[in-house]
Amino acid sequence: MSLDAEAIGRGCGGTLRVADQLCGRELDRFRGAVQAGGAVTVSCTLQSPLFDEVASELGAEDRVVYAKIRETAGWSSQGDAAGPKMAALLAASAEPVPDAATVAIESQGIALVYGRDATAIEIGRRLAEHLDVTVLLSRPETVEPPKRNDFPIVQGTIAGAKGRLGAFELRIDDYALPAPSSRSHLLFGASRNGATSTCDIVLDVTGGTALFPAHEVRLGYLRADPRDPAAVERLITEASHLVGTFDKTRFVDFHAELCAHSRSRITGCTRCLEVCPTGAIAPAGDTVAIDPYICAGCGNCASVCPTGAAAYALPPADALMRRLRTLMVAYQAAGGRDGVILFHDGDHGEPLIDALARHGDGLPAHVLPVRVNEITQLGPEAFAALFAYGAAGVRILARDRPKHDLDSLRRAVALGDTLARGLGFGSGTSEPVVSLIETDDPDVLGATLTGQRVGKAAGVPSRFMPIGGKREVLRFAFNEMHAAAPEPVARIALAGGAPFGGLEFRTEDCTLCLACVGACPTHALSDSADRPFLAFEESLCVQCGLCANTCPESVITLKPGVDFEAWAAPRRVLKEEEPFACIACAKPFGTRSTIERVVEKLRDRHWMFRGEAGEARVQALMMCEDCRVEVAVNQGFDPHAGPERDRPRTTEDYLRERAARGEAI
Repeated sequence: MSLDAEAIGRGCGGTLRVADQLCGRELDRFRGAVQAGGAVTVSCTLQSPLFDEVASELGAEDRVVYAKIRETAGWSSQGDAAGPKMAALLAASAEPVPDAATVAIESQGIALVYGRDATAIEIGRRLAEHLDVTVLLSRPETVEPPKRNDFPIVQGTIAGAKGRLGAFELRIDDYALPAPSSRSHLLFGASRNGATSTCDIVLDVTGGTALFPAHEVRLGYLRADPRDPAAVERLITEASHLVGTFDKTRFVDFHAELCAHSRSRITGCTRCLEVCPTGAIAPAGDTVAIDPYICAGCGNCASVCPTGAAAYALPPADALMRRLRTLMVAYQAAGGRDGVILFHDGDHGEPLIDALARHGDGLPAHVLPVRVNEITQLGPEAFAALFAYGAAGVRILARDRPKHDLDSLRRAVALGDTLARGLGFGSGTSEPVVSLIETDDPDVLGATLTGQRVGKAAGVPSRFMPIGGKREVLRFAFNEMHAAAPEPVARIALAGGAPFGGLEFRTEDCTLCLACVGACPTHALSDSADRPFLAFEESLCVQCGLCANTCPESVITLKPGVDFEAWAAPRRVLKEEEPFACIACAKPFGTRSTIERVVEKLRDRHWMFRGEAGEARVQALMMCEDCRVEVAVNQGFDPHAGPERDRPRTTEDYLRERAARGEAI
């Protein structure tokens, strides 16, 4: 592997000294770098245990990070030209990433083995030493009774299941206990439905339908085909270790105050509910609730959340953006051009890239791999920032058969490609500038990356520093992408359902009731305490539709798209009117046009507003709420009292009149 010391030095901002045995005879050079007290980046992961040991001896474990430049850069048919990429990978790996929060999960080892035959009993027998086991047999056929009842064996079929490791709740139908007199095969007594059970671990060897969606990532739920001995062995081994207290990563930071799910029982945004594969997200009044114990960390919710209420925490959006910024800045400083970012995960993408490097041509010199926890966490803010920083394209490496649904990622990719192409990025080629590569074959990966052409990139790349939450990062990224665009346009229209856009108002029919302001969860719509007016800030609108569904006059229509000029501008006033002054205290309230229209429509046209009493009611309409109450209380004025009606004559009236006249009754 060749090292371009000059290019790497330019990209990393210093003088480069080359070594070829830092893990051997030159280990003291590493020790000296650590003892100097600064952060140290090691470009060899093969000997990371040795470097960790030395760093631990010196109390510097938290100051050492690693970057792979062999498999990702040097081991390539284009390795001689990979100096800028090496510089970029080294610089990006040194960018600090905060640790994600965790939640504690406790399992006491209470296990339910769910099966149909003797396989389940054998699993229970082998796990009885490690776990508190119960075997549940669903519609068992001929199952020989055990010689000793070392653990309970019951009959039943799980009709409903919820929970996770340490807290499963099961509803069981056809529940029955075995007869102690069972001879050649287990006989069960009378059964009943609706039994309940709680346990810490569920081992499913029925061979039927899984009890949970996305069951592969449901902690504590282990499933194996009973006809596959190897799978059963793996299940037994894994289950035996699920006792104790475990720290689970809290993958998503949720900020309920930003959630646009609902207002006043009117449903708005449901994007996260639609894409969560595990059912960890559920409505909770005006917002949603995310169960961190069930969340598997796919990141779909954070990717589609338009407000930033659901934000991925591994790493946070601004930390990922800073790493991407450092990557592109170092790459360009080292002389790299037309860089293409390849996002991948650790379980699938990294082994594929390693195989391509060891047994194929490796990655092209202009393709910069970036590992993320889950590719489904990626959203439009990442794509926009990369084009602003000067990237020529974005590729995302996915499994041929993904473990998470990729529909939300495909929508994000399509959105990113539409915006980038609309601004002239990639012009000169028919290839998409943002695309998904779905393969499990390293040769296919290499051929795809080598065969794809790149088009125009930003002429003058941006260097903006991402700060704040997801929505703030997104706004900066969109504005900077537009500023750096090869062929900027004012607005790009998007399909319905897009998370960005403006609003069309029929202002002549708007009464400035401001119901839309109260419904807007992102404060894209706002009013003023000084005078009646309605303002709109497009960069905050997430197209949730709550304003349109709340408006009593139906004057609001969603308009999906990105208006870059509106995103860069402050809020604009949509409608403003003169306030009406209370005739009693001169306090402004309502709008003059509304009060005058109401008075005009009601005066002399309704019995409540005719005559002397009616005029008093008209005057009350022109008072603020405080004066209206004062008049009603102090003057005994009832604004709702109707005219006295003639009472029907009754028998008592007739008899009373006869008696008054002295007539015999």
